[in-house]
Amino acid sequence: MKNSESTISEYVDSYYSRTLRSDKARTPVDSDITVDVCIVGAGMAGITAALELLRRGRSVVLLESNRVAWGASGRNGGVVSPGYSTGVDNIARYVGMQKATDLYRMSIEGVDIVAENIRQLGIEEAEPIHGIMKLLRHDNDEELTARQRWLVREFGYKVNVLSTSDVRQLVVSNKYRQGILDENAFHFHPLNYARGLVNEVERLGGRVFEGAEVTSIKDHGASKRILTKGGTVTARDVLLTCGGYTGRLIPRLARSYLPISTYMMLTEQAGSVIASAIRTRAAVSDSRRASDYYRLVDGGERVLWGGLITTRRSDPRRLADTLRNRMVDVYPQLKGLDVQIAWSGKMAYARHLMPLIGRLDPGLWYCMGFGGHGMNTTAVGGRVIAEGITEESGRYKMFSELGLPWNGGYAGLAVAQLTYWSYQVMDFMRERGGVGGNRGQHSRRSTVC
Repeated sequence: MKNSESTISEYVDSYYSRTLRSDKARTPVDSDITVDVCIVGAGMAGITAALELLRRGRSVVLLESNRVAWGASGRNGGVVSPGYSTGVDNIARYVGMQKATDLYRMSIEGVDIVAENIRQLGIEEAEPIHGIMKLLRHDNDEELTARQRWLVREFGYKVNVLSTSDVRQLVVSNKYRQGILDENAFHFHPLNYARGLVNEVERLGGRVFEGAEVTSIKDHGASKRILTKGGTVTARDVLLTCGGYTGRLIPRLARSYLPISTYMMLTEQAGSVIASAIRTRAAVSDSRRASDYYRLVDGGERVLWGGLITTRRSDPRRLADTLRNRMVDVYPQLKGLDVQIAWSGKMAYARHLMPLIGRLDPGLWYCMGFGGHGMNTTAVGGRVIAEGITEESGRYKMFSELGLPWNGGYAGLAVAQLTYWSYQVMDFMRERGGVGGNRGQHSRRSTVC
């Protein structure tokens, strides 16, 4: 779709875009609009915030430079589970253990928000399937039991510890030892979910524009003026939810995150072959710092497999071979499976590995940087920002205490890539009983989207 000055980028070819239930396109801004809140970026965080604000009686415009959920929000692993991209122990280094525990509780709330939206709005096309397994590739059942007890003690949240024999009944691989099964967490079709939420945003009176790239934001004291190529929006409050695609629109935000690419592939259809290796509909991630994550889709006929991160975007077709090799390393039974399609997405990571949520200036808010664990954290992030804008609560300040640390510029990108490669080496050594050690029950970095 085109206007006189811009072209909307269509969805990246992925499993999700190929199975999108409906694809209603929206027009760019072509006039001057005045609302209470303008949200820049129609990913999960922006869409959820829009919905929460509308439910609180605010008028909302949602601007997207491409398509709704065009970025990582619509092409991720589809896993909705508690937690962040770093563990409670690391969070406690910044805010103390009590606040770190409170933040983890909010991550559980994020799971509940998504589940409730699917139920309340009847978004059947999201196709939620309950069950997320995290499996160890080294023996350490004490770690899993300690985590199970911690979740019950602090949050009343129940998970099941799986013995090696339990694990082997569900996945036929000698790579895995013990694991945890979370039956409250689930996986789903994120793009269908996002578009289902947007339909509700519009039903409640919100206005959603695609191909509406914001060129600048002007501060006029009591209001902000948001300029696009086709029109303008005037609003008292502006919320930035652009994630890894924010660019230089707000320099302070641009300096606070690293854009990181991650990769996924979809296998060909081969249900009987896949069933010889993977005998569960639960999604799976492993215990490595540089982990794999995967799940069955199309009723168990295909494997959706993700992993790898790079600080510079690589050709997904080339890295598909690497992803396939990782799959075959875990499941030699699947060596005959071909890759049908591969794609990438750009995530935003802060140096503290926590979401960037807060207020820059009066009327200028941000909610982004979910670092590969966004399906629950975008939901609770959108809610607490809506609560902040409407002065219902100051819960967003629990995140803003973490600050906006400098990303290190080009050196930061190099360090991030070197760190990831070092994780791969340590994973290799740990699985073979060498150096590397354990990082503790709450501190493993996750690359699950």
